Formats: sequence, C-alpha cells, structure tokens
Amino acid sequence: MQAFTRLDAKSAPLPLANIDTDQIIPKQFLKTVDRAGLAKGLFYDLRFDRQGREKPDFVLNQPAYKGAGVLIAGDNFGCGSSREHAPWALMDFGIKAVISTSFADIFYNNCFQNGLLPVVLKAEQVAQLMDEARGGNHVVSVDLETQTVTSPSGQVFAFEIDPQRKAKMLQGLDAIGETLTSAASIDTYETKRALSQPWLERA
Repeated sequence: MQAFTRLDAKSAPLPLANIDTDQIIPKQFLKTVDRAGLAKGLFYDLRFDRQGREKPDFVLNQPAYKGAGVLIAGDNFGCGSSREHAPWALMDFGIKAVISTSFADIFYNNCFQNGLLPVVLKAEQVAQLMDEARGGNHVVSVDLETQTVTSPSGQVFAFEIDPQRKAKMLQGLDAIGETLTSAASIDTYETKRALSQPWLERA
C-alpha cells in the first residue's frame, strides 16, 4: 500500500447524498480480484449511457475535472453492501481522497485498508469546497500529517482521524503490512514454541 502524506490535486464535486457501493462499482465488475482495470467501472451508470457513451454532464467526464484526485461527495458516501472493490475502483481511477460530511462505516474502514483517505468535514466546509470546485481553480491540498484541507481560495479546514489509522496511512501499512513489522518477534516466538512444544510441529 502506498503511503499517504500530502495530496495536491484537482477536486471534483459530486453533490449527491447516499451514493452506495453499487453506484461506485456496479456488480458486473466484481468478477475480478485484480485491482487494476476497475476504473472502467467506476460510477458506470452515472458516467455512461446505455450505449456505453460518456454522459457529458457527469462531472468526471468533463474536461475541467479530468485527472481529479479528490472527490467532494454528498452525505453518507459509500453506503450499501460491503465491497472492497469500491475503494479499489476509486484509486484505480486516480482518486486518492474523498471528502464528505459522513461515510458508511464499512466503506470508511475499507478505505484505510487500501490507502484511500476518507476525510470528514463540517457541512458548511464541504459546501464551500463544492462551490470552489465548480470554479476555475479547483486544486485542493489534503495534508494528512497536519490533518488539514486547504481550499482553492486558501481557507484551511481541520479534520479528525484516529491516530493509529493516521500512523498506518503515513507509513503505507495495511493490516498485513502492520503484522509484518513484527516479523522478527513472530519468528522468535515460533522458534521458542517449536523447542518447548515440538509436538505442535508434527503433521
């Protein structure tokens, strides 16, 4: 997992509440466990018409927002069924942070396990970021170390995050990576156990 420290990127406004995981990545794209290539299914029904053509009015199809790295979303983002493909698809598309007033719990947890930063801000702050993202300058800065979001106009908004999750994001550690930091201690324990309880090693 890549470490997240600071992101300076275009922001794209998606002022829709209750975007669920099936809207983020529809079920037909869940046949793979490969994270690469899922960008094609991101917001598929919102991005494309029935003939597979891009809908020009959808924000991520508009030239001004091509290459956006931050999504400014409505309330309760990521609700619905649990699917780790949702943060995978967002990251494969190039989105590294999502800012909202609230996230569904499972999606929120999945984000941290995959290096996607979910940022919770107050409603008025999200509304301002939405408004500024619609303007000509829509580059925002998301700084995990200082726990701040800087708007295009230079206003700074602070956000809260669990210290342990913050530390793992800064180091690029998922659950497996965190376990591997204790590899030496695990090896020592396994060696001692094999000597003191050799019957446990028998097939």
